[in-house]
Amino acid sequence: MDPSRRAEVARLLGEIRAEARLTGHLTGRPELSPRVLDALAKVPRHLFVPREQVAFAWRNGPLPIGHGQTISQPFIVALMTDLLEPEEEQVVLEVGTGSGYQAAVLAHLVREVYTVEIVPELARSAAHRLAELGYHNVHVRHGDGSRGWPEHAPYDGILVAAAAPRIPPALVEQLKVGGRMVLPIGRPWSRQVLTLVRKGQDGSLDVREVLDVAFVPLTGEGGRRP
Repeated sequence: MDPSRRAEVARLLGEIRAEARLTGHLTGRPELSPRVLDALAKVPRHLFVPREQVAFAWRNGPLPIGHGQTISQPFIVALMTDLLEPEEEQVVLEVGTGSGYQAAVLAHLVREVYTVEIVPELARSAAHRLAELGYHNVHVRHGDGSRGWPEHAPYDGILVAAAAPRIPPALVEQLKVGGRMVLPIGRPWSRQVLTLVRKGQDGSLDVREVLDVAFVPLTGEGGRRP
């Protein structure tokens, strides 16, 4: 990390810790994993936003990245990652690559990250950016993320960075028994809830609502009304 940005990083991490304490009665996570916070500190967020947004990159808020998409608020990135409970030898699927920021955070925490982006321009730029920054354990694919990436399933964890009207069935199928999925459920301009899904030994799902959020909608097959 550029030493000139250390103060910005430290301030952001302090804000994330404070927001975690404030929302802990809802999330069950008043303290986030030190591994997760360390990963956020290592990823140069200012390199994952458009040039005109660099001055705001280390603030605790979402930012536009073009094509109607956003880079998520750092607290939400931290919370979703923490809910996933990533471990070093795991293989994780991300739906909605965007600029590649969330994938880069995950890359510090798990063995392999497979990430799918439906906007071709974002998929190309994210793949180039991640490769340039040395994230060689992140694999980017252009496609409908709600269908997952079946060639590398089952996944220990799945993280969805766009709001779906329901849990996409293909993602449930590709989630390993005992695995976790974190995603926002809801529609644009209505209530969206960050949701934790755990897959039981018999294939049943334990679904828990965590926190009200606001995400861009999931497009493709998974964004259609059931």
